[in-house]
Amino acid sequence: MITGPVKNKVDDIWQRMWEGGTSNPLEVITQLTYLMFMKSLDDTELRRERQLSMGVTPREAKVFPDDPEIQRARWHNFKDLDPDMMLTVVRDVAFPFIKTMHTDNAFANSMRDAQFGITNVKTLQQVVTGIEDLLTYVQNQDTLGDLYEYMLSKLNTSGTNGQFRTPQHIRKMMVDLIDPKPGQLIADPACGTAGFLISAAEHIRERYGNDMLTEQWDLFRGPQFTGFDTDQTMVRIAAMNMLLHSVNHPDISNRNSLSRQNDVSGAFDVILANPPFTGSLDINDVNDSLKSVVQTKQTELLFVALFLRMLKLGGHCACIVPNGVLFRSGKAYRQLREELVERQRLHAIIYMPSGVFKPYSGVSTAVLVFTKTDAPNSADDVWMYRMDHDGYTLDDKRDEDLEHSNIPDILTRFADLDAEKARTRKDQSFLVPVEEIRANDYELSFNRYAEVEYERKEYPPTSEILDALEALNGQLTTGLHDLRALLNEDGE
Repeated sequence: MITGPVKNKVDDIWQRMWEGGTSNPLEVITQLTYLMFMKSLDDTELRRERQLSMGVTPREAKVFPDDPEIQRARWHNFKDLDPDMMLTVVRDVAFPFIKTMHTDNAFANSMRDAQFGITNVKTLQQVVTGIEDLLTYVQNQDTLGDLYEYMLSKLNTSGTNGQFRTPQHIRKMMVDLIDPKPGQLIADPACGTAGFLISAAEHIRERYGNDMLTEQWDLFRGPQFTGFDTDQTMVRIAAMNMLLHSVNHPDISNRNSLSRQNDVSGAFDVILANPPFTGSLDINDVNDSLKSVVQTKQTELLFVALFLRMLKLGGHCACIVPNGVLFRSGKAYRQLREELVERQRLHAIIYMPSGVFKPYSGVSTAVLVFTKTDAPNSADDVWMYRMDHDGYTLDDKRDEDLEHSNIPDILTRFADLDAEKARTRKDQSFLVPVEEIRANDYELSFNRYAEVEYERKEYPPTSEILDALEALNGQLTTGLHDLRALLNEDGE
């Protein structure tokens, strides 16, 4: 987590952007990301030059050519220029350079139509100075990631198609449940700012980085991670986000995952996603392979069918769905639940409280964890867990409240599901036999299987309650009489 001073510095930079005429939060983040990327490139080159001066062979490739004009585009060379000259160098040299520095990766593809949007010389100088000051506090890649997360948290409105940013701690929980590993191909077909891909990359680096082989690191730096999004601006931010997290060549592309243009099948070991729940959809453009699983225009159902198609046999998925997917009686909803229970391996359903996505939305959601098997289900049970607290208050403020978080308990219990057999339906989590789910027509709501224990409350007889009310009334009458007598004594 970033500290208060760092948050204050980000807020100050943000305010300068607003005062300079850039009020769209997405555009603010885009422009700040361009500048942070320029700073990051120069820091990488400076580190490489220091290593060379000490006789050490650097791991990083040379970033800036020796051309004197391009050397002007380096952060340390333009950050102290006078405002007019700084704008000229950043707009006419540095920005065109970063647009064309790669020709074969997601970042280059996303930058083709990008524009540098800061035109006020004073605003640019203030923002560059602010970023220089801010990044002195950012000493490592993890802190930079937290900084970027805080910037993205300022996207406080959901998109037109029902998408909204998944909180970092929820993403981390889902990644920990799946435990992606080196060498596995990982995708998010509704990637937004690439949050799930970043969380997966951090998980692999932290848990397995010390033991990874060269070929696994080569895969990690790009081809291991794939993301699609329909919004070109989000694709651009996702590509830069991955670059800032040292994933240089991910496959991030502008693509409608549900359409006929996406025919990817059986390609991935892991899918992590929070797909859009609503929005318009041209049913005629939906890939026929999805309609063969579930006949519907509902995007939340089609995306789950898509995950099944894109996974390899034995591949794992953790995805977020609205609670309606678990209990609605429509034919398509039942079709999908039957598919997951009978022909795939549905491991777990984690029912999250409705406040998890505030202030974006108050929708109730759940996490599905399943494996693609395309075979009759031989499993005995599905694990169900009712999350009451996620470590933050469930109001619009979402203040930290880690003392009451259920997430550590969820991860511990999921790692030892055999122990859950001793749990009862009165507990917060339990196993439900597939036969029972089948008997309930594949309904998967928590309340269908939970046993509610009612506590019997004994009340006194009505006559005693009336006697007590009569006594209270008498006390009130006496009190009013005494008050009136006091007033009369005072001559009122």
